[in-house]
Amino acid sequence: MKKIRITKQFSFETGHALYGYDGKCRNVHGHSYRLDVTVIGQPISDSNNVKYGMVIDFGDLKKIVKEEIVDVFDHATIFNQNTPHVELANELKKRDHNVLLVDYQPTSEMMVIDFAEKIQKRLPKNIKLHSLKLQETATSYAEWFANDN
Repeated sequence: MKKIRITKQFSFETGHALYGYDGKCRNVHGHSYRLDVTVIGQPISDSNNVKYGMVIDFGDLKKIVKEEIVDVFDHATIFNQNTPHVELANELKKRDHNVLLVDYQPTSEMMVIDFAEKIQKRLPKNIKLHSLKLQETATSYAEWFANDN
C-alpha cells in the first residue's frame, strides 16, 4: 500500500523575547502562531478496524499536539532560561503569569525543533513525523523536515 501524508493545522498565541538580539524582537512581544503538523504512514487496511482507511485519526493527532504544544505554549511567554530574562520570568510568575523557561533562544527555528522532538515521542510506531511548519507572521515561518534531520 502507498504512503500518505496527513496534515493538521493548529493555532496559538505566544509571547517571547530574544535576549541579545540586535533588533526589536529583543523586547517582549507576541505572535499568533500557526503550526502545520504533517505525518506519513499507510492507511489501515483492516476493514474490521474502526479506523479503517485512515493513516491516523485526525482526533488522535489533535490530542497529541494539543497536549504537547498548544496547551503548553498558548498564552504563555517564553524566555531562554540561560539569560538574564530569567529575572523577568520569575517576576511574571510571581504575578501569576504563564511563563515557560526553555534551554534555547525562543526563535521559530528553535521552537520547531523542540516541537518535533515532543511530537515524535508520542506518535504510534507506524506513523512518522514528516514535517512541521511554524508560521510566526503572515509572511514568516520556519520548517522542519524529517528527511533533513
